[in-house]
Amino acid sequence: MNPVTEYSTVPSLLQNIIHHIHPDSAVFMTHKVGEVWEDITYKQALEKINAISAYFLDMGIKKNDRLALILDNGPDYVYYDQALQQIGAVNTSIYPTLSETEIEYILNDSGAKTLLIGSPFLLKKILKIANSCTELIRIIPIFDDYQKYTEKAKFNAGIISFSALITEGKQVLNAYLSTINSCRESILTSDVSTLIYTSGTTGTPKGVMLTHYNLTQNVRASLDQITVITKEDVFLSFLPLSHVFERTATYHVCLATGSKIAFAQSLELLAKNMAEIKPTVVSCVPRLLERIHDRAMKSGQASGGIKTKLFLWSLEKGRKFRVLKEAGKNPGLILSAENKLADKLVFSKIKEKTGGKLKFMLSGGGALPKNVGEFFGDLGIKVLEGFGLTETSPVMSVTEYDRQVYGTVGRIIPRIEVAIQNIDTQKIYTIQTHDTFKPDFESEEGEIITRGHCVMKGYWNKPEETRNVIDADGWFHTGDIGRFYKGNLQITDRLKNMLVNSFGKNVYPTPVENTYLKSPKIEQIFLIGDKREYVTAFIIPSKEILQETFGLNEAYFEQPDVFIEDKRIVDWMNEDVKKLSNELAKFERIKNFKVKRNPFSMEAGEITPTLKAKRKVIEKKYAEAIDQLYLQEIDMV
Repeated sequence: MNPVTEYSTVPSLLQNIIHHIHPDSAVFMTHKVGEVWEDITYKQALEKINAISAYFLDMGIKKNDRLALILDNGPDYVYYDQALQQIGAVNTSIYPTLSETEIEYILNDSGAKTLLIGSPFLLKKILKIANSCTELIRIIPIFDDYQKYTEKAKFNAGIISFSALITEGKQVLNAYLSTINSCRESILTSDVSTLIYTSGTTGTPKGVMLTHYNLTQNVRASLDQITVITKEDVFLSFLPLSHVFERTATYHVCLATGSKIAFAQSLELLAKNMAEIKPTVVSCVPRLLERIHDRAMKSGQASGGIKTKLFLWSLEKGRKFRVLKEAGKNPGLILSAENKLADKLVFSKIKEKTGGKLKFMLSGGGALPKNVGEFFGDLGIKVLEGFGLTETSPVMSVTEYDRQVYGTVGRIIPRIEVAIQNIDTQKIYTIQTHDTFKPDFESEEGEIITRGHCVMKGYWNKPEETRNVIDADGWFHTGDIGRFYKGNLQITDRLKNMLVNSFGKNVYPTPVENTYLKSPKIEQIFLIGDKREYVTAFIIPSKEILQETFGLNEAYFEQPDVFIEDKRIVDWMNEDVKKLSNELAKFERIKNFKVKRNPFSMEAGEITPTLKAKRKVIEKKYAEAIDQLYLQEIDMV
């Protein structure tokens, strides 16, 4: 039975666990300290959470005050978040990768009173802007030796280490216990739980107000859709909790079900941590799955001879077995035996690298290429896809555990409506819900709009911008283009990404880019062609493969030239581009490209923290290079 009710709040989820799901001696979280994984029980966590709440109350924090945090995933995030949630304050999470200017804007726009800081590097950023943040009254580094970074600094806000804050909170806890309980009970589901600032691909970041109702009902609906999650599951968390996807799909789901959260050390150590923790569920982004796919394909074919033949034979048997099973057909004794052998000889070795106990992986934050999803299905690793935005809490749809349609983002979750609307005429083609699902239903293409419990309260201090995206009938306009296919939602692209060539043809970059990303040579690709006669691109090669193929050292990638002009490398890249172009309509095919030496980066302001390209920034920054692309075509087709 789903433990989340219509009246749940974020702090009530944790209270429900210790009263109805686990004893407080059970393991809540685990993280690595040195070389050892250290477990944290619910009791240990609650002691710190209550102490932090007491400290906040003692310093005068009130309901609806905004308390900010800028740090990577870990138990400290949970302590701080739960402490402020249970006294009715508002979590204002800031991406650690943002610039000082962006951080300053968010702190001032939200009026944040406190800021938890996760590293010396981040503290140095904050010291430069702290006195410009007029509402900030307390700076809280999570490390104790912060003084060596602040001894020459003078700022208006007080400063205290997180451990000292907890110690002081414990000293006054008895005086505030009853107040904490009454604060928790007085929280309304309509109260704002968090402010999450949009990544700002098109302008100034906007603070998305998500209520306790938004967040808990999103979890409730997701658990109604994916019913296989239990209190015995182990989630490995590595995506940023400052983003709503990881906060809902891992943190809040674990708060609702009593599943254990294990915090990965870093993305670089993720593979090692998976082998150690043996998680049953991992939330991830498509790019991670693409990299696993690329490396597995490369490794499986590297030796040549019998090993390569065995690898390809296994994939073929896995594909045939999967297709029949997903169609509800019996694979038969021979194919079942062949697939079992393929699993023993090939697939099991890949699964071992994930810990060997995965129930499923959940992919979100972007489109997963269809061939990558199918690859994991062939291996017998289930990948569920979800779709949504920060403004929708975030989940609008997610793949059902027992019904996979690759290339889609699943069935609409319970108790919301999703419609497809004509971009030009505003005519609504269809309105679909969880209950109207039909496995053979297909619709026309248009903008995806939604209404229901998932839709945000609005943008903080921006009523006009709120009215621009939530219409008079309550529909939130996502700005995404899509349709329904086999009853599931299918995303085509972002409306703002759409390129309209000089002949009036609409080109959606994402599916075109995904076609070219099938090449293991390509790490990133950025399509160009709005109001132009044809499509061109910037292509960033796989550094590893480029180095191996041409014997390049690190110095090659540190050269000042942004683009690689070496004809050998351009021709080498053109081999795959030319081949993959045959899968596209003629007006979608790349007619020219430049090979960019290094990836687009957050540091250069070219991509957002959620790895979305800032189209206007890139087009302005590389305007001269773009013009050159239209002076002469490469022999592509």
